[in-house]
Amino acid sequence: MHSYELFNDYEKSEWRLNEIPWDSIDRTQVKPEYVRLARSAVMGECNSIAALHGFLNESSDDYDFAAYASIWGYQEIKHHYAFKTWLQHLGEDVPESRVEATREAYPPGITVAATLATNIISELTVCHVYTKLARHITEPVLKRILSLASQDESRHAREFTAYCKARFERHPEEKPSVLETLYVYTADPSRLVKHPVSVFKGELPGVADGGETIDDAFAYFMELEQGNLSKLQSVIYNRFSTLTGYQLERPANVRRALMDCTSKLEARAQA
Repeated sequence: MHSYELFNDYEKSEWRLNEIPWDSIDRTQVKPEYVRLARSAVMGECNSIAALHGFLNESSDDYDFAAYASIWGYQEIKHHYAFKTWLQHLGEDVPESRVEATREAYPPGITVAATLATNIISELTVCHVYTKLARHITEPVLKRILSLASQDESRHAREFTAYCKARFERHPEEKPSVLETLYVYTADPSRLVKHPVSVFKGELPGVADGGETIDDAFAYFMELEQGNLSKLQSVIYNRFSTLTGYQLERPANVRRALMDCTSKLEARAQA
């Protein structure tokens, strides 16, 4: 069982909140934008409860993935609490009412593979953003949290990719839905950084109330990186090229791949 192997592997790389030197927070290095970043990270990471609920609902026939999703959920909650603890040490926090507003489970994906693909994109995106932000942040404890969380997100992206590939082996008919998902998250020129939390939770009552959301972290990333998304886009397209077997570099490639994949499945069904 893959989740069993991962459980043992993750324990070797596990980090704990009580190991972070909270007394070493350098208040002289804390900028207002760092506080906004941490608040937006809390609002992004707390959605893991809604996502875990959805994963468990959609994996009623797959104990292995459900077990992994539970491990993933624990680590994501730890990210939430790490950013929250940093804020609390500064006398800042996110109102619990805003966190509670995100609780409802995500709607089921078009297919299980599409749900997995959505999370691959979100993990790759957050990993990239956290890694880049950590290089700019000068407050050492927040820098450390971002670095630790980005390493977790990298592992998560790898495992969601593995589970999606395994899903294809059992359900090849779900591959078009993965290509559709990739297109939805990469083809909108007005929102070059797109994340499920923004898409599904950003406008909920209690969330869209003027407080920080995950989009604030992305906006700060875009500001620091001067809008350069070429590396992130390359990472996402390369991952999905490996996953689907199509060479994907831009939305046009995704459209062509979707048409080809759909026509092959239809021909196979008619044979």
